[in-house]
Amino acid sequence: MAKNLVIVESPAKAKTIEKFLGKDFQVESSFGHIADLPSREIGVDVENGFKPKYEVSSDKKALVKKLKDLAKSAEVVWLASDEDREGEAISWHLAEELKLKPEKTKRIVFHEITKTAIQKAIENPRGINYDLVNAQQARRVLDRLVGYELSPVLWKKVKGGLSAGRVQSVSVRLIVEREREIQGFNAEASYSIVAEFVNEKGKSFKARLPKNFESKKEAEDFLQKNIGSQYKVADLETKPTKKSPAAPFTTSTLQQEAARKLYLPVGITMQVAQRLYEAGLITYMRTDSVNLSNEALDAAKAEIESYYGKEFSQTRNYATKAKGAQEAHEAIRPTDMSRHTVDLDRNESRLYDLIWKRTIASQMSDAQLERTNVKVEASNHKELFAATGEVIKFEGFLKVYLEGHDDDEEEQEGMLPQMVIGEKLSNTNIIATERFSRPPSRYTEASLVKKLEELGIGRPSTYAPTISTIIARNYVEKGASEGVERKYNQITLEGSDIKSVVLKETTGSDKGKLVPTDIGMIVNDFLVSNFETILDYNFTAKVEQDFDEIAEGKVDWVKMMKDFYTHFHPNVVDVEKNAERETGERILGNHPETGRQVSVRLGKFGPMAQIGSIDEEEKQFASLLPEQNISTITLDEALSLFMLPKSLGNYEGEEIKVNNGRFGPYVRFGKTFISLPKGEEPLDVSLERAIELIKEKQQADAPIATHEGLPVQKGVGRFGPFIKWNGMFINVNKKYDFDNLSQADVKELIEDKLQKEQDKLIHNWEDEGIRVEKARWGRSVILKGKTKIELSKDVDAEKLTLDQVKELIEKKAPAKKSTPKKATAKKK
Repeated sequence: MAKNLVIVESPAKAKTIEKFLGKDFQVESSFGHIADLPSREIGVDVENGFKPKYEVSSDKKALVKKLKDLAKSAEVVWLASDEDREGEAISWHLAEELKLKPEKTKRIVFHEITKTAIQKAIENPRGINYDLVNAQQARRVLDRLVGYELSPVLWKKVKGGLSAGRVQSVSVRLIVEREREIQGFNAEASYSIVAEFVNEKGKSFKARLPKNFESKKEAEDFLQKNIGSQYKVADLETKPTKKSPAAPFTTSTLQQEAARKLYLPVGITMQVAQRLYEAGLITYMRTDSVNLSNEALDAAKAEIESYYGKEFSQTRNYATKAKGAQEAHEAIRPTDMSRHTVDLDRNESRLYDLIWKRTIASQMSDAQLERTNVKVEASNHKELFAATGEVIKFEGFLKVYLEGHDDDEEEQEGMLPQMVIGEKLSNTNIIATERFSRPPSRYTEASLVKKLEELGIGRPSTYAPTISTIIARNYVEKGASEGVERKYNQITLEGSDIKSVVLKETTGSDKGKLVPTDIGMIVNDFLVSNFETILDYNFTAKVEQDFDEIAEGKVDWVKMMKDFYTHFHPNVVDVEKNAERETGERILGNHPETGRQVSVRLGKFGPMAQIGSIDEEEKQFASLLPEQNISTITLDEALSLFMLPKSLGNYEGEEIKVNNGRFGPYVRFGKTFISLPKGEEPLDVSLERAIELIKEKQQADAPIATHEGLPVQKGVGRFGPFIKWNGMFINVNKKYDFDNLSQADVKELIEDKLQKEQDKLIHNWEDEGIRVEKARWGRSVILKGKTKIELSKDVDAEKLTLDQVKELIEKKAPAKKSTPKKATAKKK
């Protein structure tokens, strides 16, 4: 048994650390938090100092027992979880649950997993930092109170199954307010002018008119003035300028840049960065700091000078500008500056490459540029055309990191030909193009992170789970619209001829952007109307500052909670008792034939249209289409929904109907439902088109073979080609010719699948309908009906008994429905 037990929070981190420690050290993983607030109750005693009720989850009990046994036999226990508030809380829970003796317990921290950093940490142990623990507790408890008290109010006043959260609800508010700006925006057209000139040496360049014209007539009149005009260079200015590199990555800037350049969602970026950190390749990836250690600065300088030359090196120190920046770590950087690339999976390699380039570029020389500004005058009018060109004289940091490719950077100008003042120019053409003013852009994951950081709301480590939550809750969705076609005018002057054409462009695409759903907008409106403080941006930022002050030992966390709850709880009670129910109802007008009111609102199964007022006994209802929403649907669009379901006729003795469903429009043929292809409107579907779709479905569903007397069908799904047999879907890999599967191929695919299913089966209690199977990543899973329980790696699934499995299922089973309990006891 090793003298020293080191406990970290992840197996990957444990594996890396093991390489740097000798045989006297045993490294184990806690697999994250071993204790947390209970999942089925509020778990906070508000009457007694907001004391949290922590418990070890059932899937962690075996692990805790194992760690406790190892700790008893070790001479020293080293708690080596991450160097932040969550990491400190993990170490604290380990000390509490394992009942570690203070004299044999040491807390160590490091911001990179390298041999030097680990040895330095062991040489400089410390105790648990209870200020950091309390800051983590304050965040966990406050967010639990907000969620557990607000959510039941939403169930009662809006719709069941909803949830609210301090940071998630403010994030939704930002997205909703941006959407309303877009909806209220009126695009205004104007005409921009671009002219192409040729100098005396035959080199061409383009110049713009600095002003736009408001109407087509004004643009045409301007082009008319240029007929027969002579042009010359009126002014020419060339001056040196420079561009400096950006600071090394913080968590937030890494999330933003990975989204812009690598198209990675924020959550994926953090997962990939975590793996790079645990492999010892980069420093800790949760940080607000842009600082680099002296060792890192020296290493970067040496690498730049040896690889690029001394003239490319410029050591720099950066200041953190983020509002409420915390945690005195380094910026995110490679642990070894000489390692330019890593041979890992695609995302890990790409993210490492981005981090290496950003770090190295931050310590490189400015790029030296020469900017030329030219003004061109005409003989027939006083307006001046302007052109700007930029030439790179010395690449500097741009040799490594081309920031000019970012979405938020200005487009780089090209070179201008050499010219002199007074030089005559000939005009090739002048083009006036109609352009429309643009509404504010919808948030992307990257721009939302940037906005939250600017406002001081949440922390970089919370942004990824916040975005995942608001999407999972269906408050926000990723846009899928390619946009709509719009016509615009273009007028061209060539010589003395003016021609006008109408062109088309696509506008309004929201693909990949964050778009609020109807339920998201309704919940936001209810919360903003009734819980103004919680949804206030400044208040949310102030809470983050309070957490920071708790972490610094300046504020008592219980007092902070009391001050918050004293105002929050009475507000909840008042709203629950007195607030009106919120359905997001919007009255569109009256039915043109009956005069009855037509409205849209949120119903039990989602957004719906309604004919008939609230006072009428008999009403008609229709679900909105997936692409429609309560805030923008028109009266005509709502009325068209009531034309469905529509009977088209009969085919093969069965009636054919077309209708809208929760997942889009479809054709129904007997018991068969056939989704309409994207873009097809249900009211436009004819009997002939419906029969065509039915025949396609029948052909696709026709058996291609039989096996053991049962039909085999084939199809193509999200994960590629497959065959279906006896209710089982079997992927068909490239080894087979999918278009020409033989009976032997089918038999082999089915038998291979059955063997794989048999191999992963650990227990099968058929009478109980319970199975235990092997899962991915060395884990196991318990299956009973729709219940699925994933077991941690440390559980030996083969040794589980039926009674033990039943106990785990019982704990997992949802509680019986009952009247929701108050979140807290009544004040005495």
